[in-house]
Amino acid sequence: MTTPVAVSARRDLSQAPLLVAARGGAPAHTPVWFMRQAGRSLPEYREVRKGTAMLEACMTPDLVCEITMQPIRRHGVDAAILFSDIVVPLAAAGIGVEIVAGVGPVVAEPVRTVADVEALPKLALDQVAPVADAVRLLTAELGETPLIGFAGAPFTLASYLIEGGPSRNHERTKALMHSDPRTWHALLGALAEIAATFLRAQLDAGVDAVQLFDSWAGALSERDYREFVLPHSERVLGELAGAGVPRVHFGVGTGELLPAMREAGADVVGVDWRIPLDEAVRRLVAAAPELPVPVVQGNLDPALLTAEWDALEREVRRIHAEGKAARGHIFNLGHGVLPDTDPTVITRVVELIHSL
Repeated sequence: MTTPVAVSARRDLSQAPLLVAARGGAPAHTPVWFMRQAGRSLPEYREVRKGTAMLEACMTPDLVCEITMQPIRRHGVDAAILFSDIVVPLAAAGIGVEIVAGVGPVVAEPVRTVADVEALPKLALDQVAPVADAVRLLTAELGETPLIGFAGAPFTLASYLIEGGPSRNHERTKALMHSDPRTWHALLGALAEIAATFLRAQLDAGVDAVQLFDSWAGALSERDYREFVLPHSERVLGELAGAGVPRVHFGVGTGELLPAMREAGADVVGVDWRIPLDEAVRRLVAAAPELPVPVVQGNLDPALLTAEWDALEREVRRIHAEGKAARGHIFNLGHGVLPDTDPTVITRVVELIHSL
């Protein structure tokens, strides 16, 4: 089992709006950042990535630093998120996975039996040393802007490993989950260990917050989530509890799972675009009235960044107003920036949110 995180001294960012909001305080303005802000929508990103495969780019510290900094320079967002991918720790550990353009992560040998699970390698901190080096480069360059580290949650990583790549229905994943629970829990336990180690490397190097992405958890019922997934996500987030940094938990299509995802150990609950923020807060409060009112992150539909400005501004203002129901609100999208998004629109949205 991974030992609890022991974090060295890091930058004093006690007044950074994102960190203030994440802890339920009153920031100078509503903080905003965007999932996938570092990457495909930016022409400068496409230029610097020419000829470099995704996984290679994620393990090249100076390139990671440059790509992560690009949206800070262009948009003036309130946080940087480390340029990486959720399968980076799998590849670093020696699992055969590659990111295929237009497809996503593809696994050479899917994991479907107890023998496959037993053969999975563990992740050592030195195997992701380039990622830690990138974090150190970034904390030296970012000034007063926080850096968010991240990892894929055990369920989403398991789905890729079992299916062999992206899946619409997650049929093999669900079949294994229900048909062979012992193998399932062994697999998620191994992946929880990998995710926690990857996050520990980032924390030790100096990230200021972390986000656990359970991108495909919305494919599950609440009952299945609680039985088959929650204990493993709870383990990952629990092992970070001593780090003293905010922990964000996000999934797509997880409106019915939000209370359970908060129970996993989230300080900030990420909300996708399918549910209004004030309704998300209502559900979270109703599920745990003894807890403080939650802090939420989200939740503009990424597609609306392509809409006419009047329509987009109306939605931004609505979400900003709904976010006031929470103890703290970090403005974000309900998923990642789409590739064809006009970067100038993103900048204009940031300026609008800061003006509010």
